[in-house]
Amino acid sequence: MEITVNELIDRCRTVGLRRTKALEQLLSTLLESPRPMTLAELAESPLLADQCDKATVFRLLQRLENHGIVRRLGLHERAAYFTLLLHGRHHDYLICTRCGSIEPVKAACPVHALEEEIRKTTGYRDLYHELEFFGTCPTCA
Repeated sequence: MEITVNELIDRCRTVGLRRTKALEQLLSTLLESPRPMTLAELAESPLLADQCDKATVFRLLQRLENHGIVRRLGLHERAAYFTLLLHGRHHDYLICTRCGSIEPVKAACPVHALEEEIRKTTGYRDLYHELEFFGTCPTCA
């Protein structure tokens, strides 16, 4: 089942965020992107460039991250990347410690069985995980 922008807006409203054109455009951009995006990429994207400035995009991302709607990826000294946190769908990532590039892991996630066992034995609901691998990419090596 594909998630829609309206479903994401509903999630935002549930946590107290107001529906604005900038919020809609930011969520649309992240939803349509095949990979995590940096603040600069988001602010310069066609949907957002005419809608708001970089500072507004940053504030929206912070609010979305604080409410568990967006995930921040990357190294602290490098540009952060942002991606949506979607229930039932996730990606694990490879992050280069030299250049900061990020790419999804193209292998089955080994943690799903463990996650299910933890869910059953602890009673936790809405359980999810985030998995990031760090190393030197082929370009930097």
